[in-house]
Amino acid sequence: MYKNKSILGWAFYDWANSVFATVIIAGFFPVVFKTYWGSNLSDSESTFWLGSANAVASLVVVCIAPFLGVIGDKFNLRKPLLLIFMLLGAISTAAFYFSLQGEWEMVLILYVIATVGFMSANIFYDALLVHIVNATEVDKVSGLGYGLGYLGGGLALAICIFFSQNPRALGYDETIDAVLLCFVLVALWWVVFSFPLLLWTKDADIENEACLKKSVFRTTLDAFKTVFSNPQTRLFLIAYWIYIDGVDTIIRMAVDYGMALGFETGDLIQALLITQFVGFPAAIIYGFIGQKVGAKISIMAGIGVYILITWLGYNLRSTQDFYMLAIMIGLVQGGVQAMSRSYFTRMIPRGQAAEYFGIYNMLGKSAAIIGPLLMGGVALITENHRYSILSVMLLFVVGALVLASVKTPEVSS
Repeated sequence: MYKNKSILGWAFYDWANSVFATVIIAGFFPVVFKTYWGSNLSDSESTFWLGSANAVASLVVVCIAPFLGVIGDKFNLRKPLLLIFMLLGAISTAAFYFSLQGEWEMVLILYVIATVGFMSANIFYDALLVHIVNATEVDKVSGLGYGLGYLGGGLALAICIFFSQNPRALGYDETIDAVLLCFVLVALWWVVFSFPLLLWTKDADIENEACLKKSVFRTTLDAFKTVFSNPQTRLFLIAYWIYIDGVDTIIRMAVDYGMALGFETGDLIQALLITQFVGFPAAIIYGFIGQKVGAKISIMAGIGVYILITWLGYNLRSTQDFYMLAIMIGLVQGGVQAMSRSYFTRMIPRGQAAEYFGIYNMLGKSAAIIGPLLMGGVALITENHRYSILSVMLLFVVGALVLASVKTPEVSS
């Protein structure tokens, strides 16, 4: 199955775009923002503004995702739109290189634009999955994508760490100069490794005459009605909206949290590397497990681990504790994301993949507004970052309770 070039091309885009999620969102950006661009801000202020920027980016995607999904399906523009938003994200990422110390406002604007490009491209990436594989194999293929993403993101992060520790290898004397150039390398990685999807992955050319006769706005309203008229689809999306908020918040804010507790930057980045390389095989294995026991059970198990992670994060004391949390996150992070995506594909009617994933991503990113603001707000109000990570546990508990009532859709080959 994996020898199919269309599937490999699709999965390889996760290798390409995960460099942004790993090196930028979770890795170097929070560190450089706190220590360089926002060096004139207090720890609580930088946490608040970083959380706010993540929330704004998510809010933008919330507003445009449903319309983008409809446009992609209506005019069969899934791959072209993926390309446009990928380039928007990559160009904005490269622009970090030209930002000077103290210019935190401009940097956050670029960060929001780049993050919007990253998240919007994923609408069409997710939608393509429906067209390249049948329902009986979707768990394994979804897991493969996330697995390659962890490996690619981990390798890119390792390369950037090497250059940050050896700036002379790039001809620089100062570490910050090498780190800034790494943002350009991230952009190039993202663009270059997107070519397998653009060249190999075949999109379905499905004409929907009823859709073509209606405006984008009308079609979007009809898509909402269709999606939320099904009780089980509606219930799953509510559950997803809640628990994926916790997952995304930990991804975006973990390094900032560790820095606020006083851990060394090198230790935090090393923990992120551990998560990436544990996540590579774990996500792929998770896909096979999901195919055997069911995606829903796999998601519930992962949420249970996340509840434990938030409690251990609250009680975090040593570098070894942080590394243990990194391993635990790596074991379930990609699996929860992959199984959520594959579980949702079983609810999508033919020819409406981008429409449905537009709403799916809208809900996922609207949830990501709450988590970062929750952590940033709790940290700002209490001036105790441990309470901020503990607050995320609520999202996992409520999400699991709602998911437990969802009936698993039947699988057809």
